Amino acid sequence: MKVAVVIPCYRVKQHVLEVISQIGTDVSVIYAVDDKCPDQSGKFIEENVTDARVRILYNEKNKGVGGAVIAGYMAALADGCDIMVKVDGDGQMDPALIPLFVDPIASGEADYAKGNRFFAISSLKGMPKLRLFGNAFLSFLTKLSSGYWRSFDPTNGYTAIHRKALMAINVEKLAERYFFETDMLIKLGDARAVVVDVPMHAVYGEETSNLKITSILGDFLIRHLRGFLRRIFYSYFVRDFNIASINLFVGFFALLFGVIFGLREWMVSISTGDPATTGTVMLAVLPIVTGVQMLLFFFGYDMQSEPSKPIQGRMSITSLEASASRLQEIDRA
Repeated sequence: MKVAVVIPCYRVKQHVLEVISQIGTDVSVIYAVDDKCPDQSGKFIEENVTDARVRILYNEKNKGVGGAVIAGYMAALADGCDIMVKVDGDGQMDPALIPLFVDPIASGEADYAKGNRFFAISSLKGMPKLRLFGNAFLSFLTKLSSGYWRSFDPTNGYTAIHRKALMAINVEKLAERYFFETDMLIKLGDARAVVVDVPMHAVYGEETSNLKITSILGDFLIRHLRGFLRRIFYSYFVRDFNIASINLFVGFFALLFGVIFGLREWMVSISTGDPATTGTVMLAVLPIVTGVQMLLFFFGYDMQSEPSKPIQGRMSITSLEASASRLQEIDRA
């Protein structure tokens, strides 16, 4: 298979040359995407790299990490690449690990491979505490919004994807900035792609992050909520309707009724000084208990419903191209 590496370049001059030099010969082409970098990363690479595999792509305006990666993906698809690996240019990702990301895709085991820095306790020693907590929280949100309950570390940017999986989603609709990696998982979940985690270590040096948590937290929460509601609606009430759908519907409203009724009767009891009767208490408690049990059943079912058959083994390139083209026409209309 023809393997490509995509490197988004934005203020990475200090590390990018070393990253490129460490990419092995099993990679056929390297796309370095200058995302309107104020340091002119693209020109810097052109002047200092002699590797014939390197192609420099330039975004006319800054689109963020997602926009840069998308530009590299589109070029790789046009050049007939089979597997696209995304590696950051800041030196935090070891290029020697590229074969570990390629193998599960090349063998037909998965459509998408992503890094996971949480497999070994030793991997966490150099990780900033705030980032450790943030990744754990975001991982749980991503499980809800994408349906990949066995996946962790969703913001990890070390990834690899098969061309069929990439063609099965609408690349033009992907988030272009810091939500990009998570949005990839959500869109791949919609396409029922198989995702695997690859254990890895991260390197934290003197590089500076352009991410400000306070500026993206609200946007992340809204996008996760939208992704979760969309996934549940389409998976359990449009594409299919089964016993899990019934448990979700009945359980949610039973829990809602029990909570609202219980709070109302509690407030009445406080204002009047009269204790609630046993029947009133049971009428509030039983729907809550029943609702919680039904929702637990639903989430247990949802966890067992992760995709198990890779897209690359289900669909041909021709059918994917036709589907992708039709989806783009519908979106434009």
